[in-house]
Amino acid sequence: MRSPLELATRLALEAGELLKGYHQRQGGQVRAKLDHSVVTEADMAADRLISQSIQESFPQDILLSEEIQPFLPHEISNPIWVIDPLDGTTNFFLGLPIWGISIARLEGGMPVLAVLNFPLLGEMYHAQRDSGAYLNDKSIRVKPPHPDQPAAFFSCCSRTHRKYAIKVPYKPRILGSAVYDMCTVARGIAVLGFEATPKIWDIAGVWLLVSEAGGVIESYTGTSPFPLTPGTDYSQRNFPTLAAPNQELITIARSQIIPK
Repeated sequence: MRSPLELATRLALEAGELLKGYHQRQGGQVRAKLDHSVVTEADMAADRLISQSIQESFPQDILLSEEIQPFLPHEISNPIWVIDPLDGTTNFFLGLPIWGISIARLEGGMPVLAVLNFPLLGEMYHAQRDSGAYLNDKSIRVKPPHPDQPAAFFSCCSRTHRKYAIKVPYKPRILGSAVYDMCTVARGIAVLGFEATPKIWDIAGVWLLVSEAGGVIESYTGTSPFPLTPGTDYSQRNFPTLAAPNQELITIARSQIIPK
């Protein structure tokens, strides 16, 4: 039997190849979700590929995924796989390259494994609890702002400036993928990341990645999304999230990101 890391890596690669085929066809057929975001044939196909393979390899584990299974059962005793089969759907549909797959495994309701693949960028991230964070098998670390660095950037989502008054002193960048935004913090490119309305599948993998890269990632409201709560429909819950290289920058950011 493959280890969870081997399985997650293989599935992230296979889903990436599947999605590239859809991407060449401009995302296939599109319909609107109830929350008005875009979902494509590709989301569903990638979710099925990942979910079915996990069920075959770890039949006792629980699945929580954006498209197929957003509801967590009332009874939880086994590991949970949290899947975002296509993060950055709008980028994907419009032909932009920043989109990817996030696969996380949780034990005791907490992330212990994360694999994140951005196929068109050639970037594969992974992390395991207490084992560090990696990009294409090379160790990555967060980086605080340095006085000799003339510019630093703040990675955020498109809803950030609509919902919050922002006084962050760094250049804002909206990349269109919640998962990738936080990856930029983990690899030391962004000095601060903020997502205003992410779902649990947007943050489950990067929560571990940022932590294992030496950074700090927290709920903006102060209430952690982990451990997961049994009997919850996670499609109905948002988790505003901050990430930074250290606690000092997180604390400062809270005073610079103010709800309107």
